[in-house]
Formats: sequence, C-alpha cells, structure tokens
Amino acid sequence: MGPQVRSAAVVEDEETIREGICTALRRAGHSAEGFADGLTAWEAFDRVLPDVAILDIGVPRMDGLELCRRLRARSERIAIIFVTSREEEFDRVLGLEIGADDYLCKPFSMRELMARVKVLLRRAAFTGTDREPADEVIVAGGLRLDPVRLAASWNGAGVPLTVTEFLLLQALARRPGAVLTREQLMNAAYPERTSVSDRTIDSHVKRIRRKLLAADPACAAIEAVYGAGYRYGAGGLMW
Repeated sequence: MGPQVRSAAVVEDEETIREGICTALRRAGHSAEGFADGLTAWEAFDRVLPDVAILDIGVPRMDGLELCRRLRARSERIAIIFVTSREEEFDRVLGLEIGADDYLCKPFSMRELMARVKVLLRRAAFTGTDREPADEVIVAGGLRLDPVRLAASWNGAGVPLTVTEFLLLQALARRPGAVLTREQLMNAAYPERTSVSDRTIDSHVKRIRRKLLAADPACAAIEAVYGAGYRYGAGGLMW
C-alpha cells in the first residue's frame, strides 16, 4: 500500500461515483471526503488543503478547472487527477496547462484510479534515498526521465507530462529502437488493464510529441511504425 495521506478530496456531483471513489480511497488506507459542488469543496480547501484531489470537470457552482487553478496556486505538491466524460474534453483542459497530474475518462476502473493515486503519493513522499533498481533515472538521447519524481526533460528543458504520458514514454525510452505494439503500450500506461482503445494510445502519443516539440521544435524522438506500433529513437537522435 502506498503512503498514508492526511486527506483525499473527491469533487463529483454524481453521488454513486463520488461515494465509490471515497470508498476505494478508504480501503486503500486514506481518509476521504466527498463534495457535490466546487464551491463547498473550495471552502473546505481554504481551511485545510488535501493531499489528493480528484476532480470532475463539470461540477456545479465552481467547476473542476477553477478548483485546479486555485489548488495549484496554493501548492505544487497536491496530487490532482481529473475525471472526465470524454477524452476530447480533457484535450481542452491540457491546452490550458492548469496543473493537473493526470486524468481518467468515465467509465474508469477504481483499481486504475487507485494505481494513479499510489504513483502520485509516492512522488510526493520521495525523500531521495528510497529508490529501487526500477526507479533509476533513464537517459536516452536528449531525453531524461526520473520515474520517482515523474519528471521529464528534453535537452535540459522540462517537459510536463501526466502520469499516463510518463508511463508510456518511459516504456518506449527503456527500449530505444524497439517497436512496441499498442497492446504493450497499453500494458505499460494502464497497469490495471482498464478498457482502453488503440485510439487512446494514439492520442497520448500525439500529446507527448506536442510537448516534446514545445521543448525542441526539431525533436522527432517517437516514430509511428505503420501497422505495428511506435518506437523511440527515430530521426537520427540515437544513432
């Protein structure tokens, strides 16, 4: 089980989903409080900040986007995960760069959500002395990935990635030159095996490429291999 937290907040106006997430968090050893609207949640956050905030985008009275902005302005350490009805809806959220760590599309697996929470809490609790062999920093060409801090950079420039994007890019960078199928990438990015499609993986790769290009307009680190999948190390970067 991951590190304990003082509090987890679930801001979701659908009662069944809200209570389901709170129950899963408590079973994982965390305290959890649910809120049906954003304003009530913010009034509570204004007194005590949560360690984890799970936010629905479309909650009434103050939407999840504004809550995320306010929380991130108060603390960089809070783990923030959006839940959204449509992946396309979160595309707009990403464009705002408001500071969420990750997102899941409804319907989602509670096991998958708890896996994301565990990864983020480990990052928050990292002291610098508790690395395991699988946690070693990955350097591949201009890319540097720190699996514990979930920190990515390209030629020294930071690249902000969600947890899902980080796991996917890490899988590619660990085997430069090898073609990974979408199935392999699904296993890496969604370890709890929720139902995801090839299109979901393609969307993630598209966003990763866009973020790498923002760090370096000449970056061509990820190559699509028609009918097979993707590989890292294309464009003469590795050889």
